[in-house]
Amino acid sequence: MSDAPTGLELYSQTADDAAAAVINRYSTSFGIAARLLGPRPRPHVRNIYALVRVADEIVDGPAHDAGLSPERERAVLDGLENEVRDAIATGFSANLVVHAFARTARECGITDELIAPFFASMRTDLDTAEHDDLSHDAYVYGSAEVVGLMCLQVFLNAGMSAPARPAADLVDGARRLGAAFQDVNFLRDLADDADRLGRDYLDGAADDERRVAVLDRIDADLAAAASVIPHLPPDCRAAVTTAHDLFAELSRRLRSSPAGAPRVRVPDGVKATLAARALLGRPPKGSRS
Repeated sequence: MSDAPTGLELYSQTADDAAAAVINRYSTSFGIAARLLGPRPRPHVRNIYALVRVADEIVDGPAHDAGLSPERERAVLDGLENEVRDAIATGFSANLVVHAFARTARECGITDELIAPFFASMRTDLDTAEHDDLSHDAYVYGSAEVVGLMCLQVFLNAGMSAPARPAADLVDGARRLGAAFQDVNFLRDLADDADRLGRDYLDGAADDERRVAVLDRIDADLAAAASVIPHLPPDCRAAVTTAHDLFAELSRRLRSSPAGAPRVRVPDGVKATLAARALLGRPPKGSRS
């Protein structure tokens, strides 16, 4: 008798495979980090990334390139949000990425408390081109900090009988790590965001003084996150340490590169060294451990 999955189990495994393909195609840095997760949290983090990426692509170019108007982009984004809520309620979606995310949300306790702010930030990209400090913070909370909190729910709850709420220090660390990741990407993509999308997320960070202030904030957020990574479950620490250290390296390279320089990257060899360091159990860079 064959032990091959059938029915809903086969469909869910196929959905997980689809989500894994998204992260492998779109992000080498997060792809490397995800591969370092243990088998318990790994598919769930990939499921989160896939949904986030699909939503991001609706507002960041591909939908426009396909000929969708801003109004139609908004309708597609609203439809995706509704699909997510329906799939969490029912346990099924005809959209493989949504099905994968909903399975993760149901198991790990990801609720509308995190989902609604995420989609609200995605909608902001359709009608807000320039941000001040207040709107930046609101945008980053929904677009990045809640994604860190979704991953935290996975780290603590995947495979458990019932999801539990995380401790306050872990919540703060997840939010600040997500914020650091987002601000690093804003600085890396400053020219592209302005030229291709007409957006300014950092209120004039091309100015040297403003740019240094953003990098100081990034480094403070990374340091705060580093202090709580050792409190995560063992099968998550190497992956989160690797992601943290990749972005710490990006921050370092941004600080030594002038505004307007080509997009800063971490060479593959350096990425491999950081991953190996994390696998050896070394603490995150900047940690006092």
